[in-house]
Amino acid sequence: MPRRLPALVLAVACAGMGAAAPAPLAAARQVVVTSPRGAAFAESVVRRAGGQVVARVPLADGVVARVRGSLPGSVLVAEDRAFHVTGLSADTAGASTVRSTIGLAPTGREGSGVTVALVDTGVADVRDLRGVVTDHVDVTGTGNGDAYGHGTFMAGLIAGNGASSNGRYTGVAPGARLLDVKVADGAGTTSLSKVLRGLEVVGRRDVDVLNLSLSSGSPLPYQVDPLTRALDKLWDRGVVVVVPSGNDGPDDRTVTSPGSDPTLLTVGAVDDNGTAARSDDTVPSWSSRGPAPQDVAKPDLAAPGTHVVSLRAPGSTVDRTNPDSRVESAYFRGSGTSMATAVTSGAAAALLAERRGLSPDKVKNVLVGSTYDAPGLAVADAAGSGGLDLAAAYDAKARKVRSAKAGRPGGDQEAAFADLAGAWFDNDFNAAARAWAQLGPQARAWAARAWAAMVWQRANSWSTAEWLARAWAARAWAGAAWSGDEWLARAWAARAWADTDWAARAWAARAWAARAWADGSWTARAWSDDAWAARAWAADGWAARAWAGDEWAGRAWAGRAWAARAWVSVDWDES
Repeated sequence: MPRRLPALVLAVACAGMGAAAPAPLAAARQVVVTSPRGAAFAESVVRRAGGQVVARVPLADGVVARVRGSLPGSVLVAEDRAFHVTGLSADTAGASTVRSTIGLAPTGREGSGVTVALVDTGVADVRDLRGVVTDHVDVTGTGNGDAYGHGTFMAGLIAGNGASSNGRYTGVAPGARLLDVKVADGAGTTSLSKVLRGLEVVGRRDVDVLNLSLSSGSPLPYQVDPLTRALDKLWDRGVVVVVPSGNDGPDDRTVTSPGSDPTLLTVGAVDDNGTAARSDDTVPSWSSRGPAPQDVAKPDLAAPGTHVVSLRAPGSTVDRTNPDSRVESAYFRGSGTSMATAVTSGAAAALLAERRGLSPDKVKNVLVGSTYDAPGLAVADAAGSGGLDLAAAYDAKARKVRSAKAGRPGGDQEAAFADLAGAWFDNDFNAAARAWAQLGPQARAWAARAWAAMVWQRANSWSTAEWLARAWAARAWAGAAWSGDEWLARAWAARAWADTDWAARAWAARAWAARAWADGSWTARAWSDDAWAARAWAADGWAARAWAGDEWAGRAWAGRAWAARAWVSVDWDES
């Protein structure tokens, strides 16, 4: 079995949710402090605790700070530990036929008018990228360029123009432009805070696609992880974010963050065995397998990532330590899901150049829904929906990706459930009642399981591991885009549920007072017997009088207080 080929690895060790105060540290340490209430609130907590704010990272709803001791449980603290870039694993065997494998002619001008941000080790000034890179931004303080060699390789796969090989090693989207954001130094070393600062640069620029060939060992779930929170916000702003599944296969459940985020486009690797024919394509043993943590179905698709030829950064760490992997004078050969990620970023850019009106959700939907099948790509946990087929994607509509999730609403039921959820978060409870009335028994039962199985752990954590990623995530809901209106898991996570109106004020002492929640009483009048059981949530519940008209409006929901009389007076059954 080939040796494992670790992708660009982000080793982020994170603190707990702040329940217990550890012994104070003698020296200040650098951390990333985030809060559902936003960066300003996180900053105020740090300052009140006597800490120093180093930088604001509003995409992650927090700040980079230096602190001593612990912080209150109202914020989440992630340690800013260093990681080393080891993602460009060199090899000397064969040569991938990237453009042919994904359905393109050997050369072209795909991607014109599209900008791809590359957050990596920097980009060297080489012939195939002249006029391609629009700007170099260094957040490491070590200067522009690529002393490690990883970023230049990715840049060539995305948008290299093939000038040094008469077009033989042209990238997927040679007409695109690149924004180089350097977050790692010549030793391949960086940190969570530097990556977040790099993402802030992306957020301030006009960018269409983000290539982030990183993987993380963070123990935090995607809903609260600072990295995935920041990436989800970029997605919300219209940036297609492409990330790797990782290189820790062949075991299952080896996909890590940010590839575990159901919103993002996560890519595994294809070995095309040196041919343009697809029938012999396989998933290499080292490509990470799903499902991701919380049983999120990943990867979404697979793309060429084995024996790939791309640009060499002369004199870089990778170049000096792997001279046998050089191809001609300007190129280099390597393998990894980082490469597959870059190929897919190029494909996203090419698709956007043809269909500028596509949102990130629909770009993902089209690419995942137009993949090709092969015997070696048949396992979804290894290859997702199949191999990347850009030629087919050009002609594909943004149709729903088929889901294997048993019992989820489909067709008109799916649209009704989307209406229900949208009305809920718009505080239009009459509209919610009307949408609920459109749901059949199966859809209501599905909704019951999705809502009732939540663990309401802490106001600031939203039950880290138990927010039913099975029900809301990956191809079950994210790919389907909820009837084309982009209703994704993120709507129930970072953005919708983390809102301050759904936190302290709405669920605080007055709303769920001691008498309601304390000592497990769940008193007879409010929650007894059948009132909050299967009948109340499933087929016949939440209907007619329970959801109708005034029952879910006016005094029942007044001021979002969820006061005692609102829950006691409402009849939660038709009888």
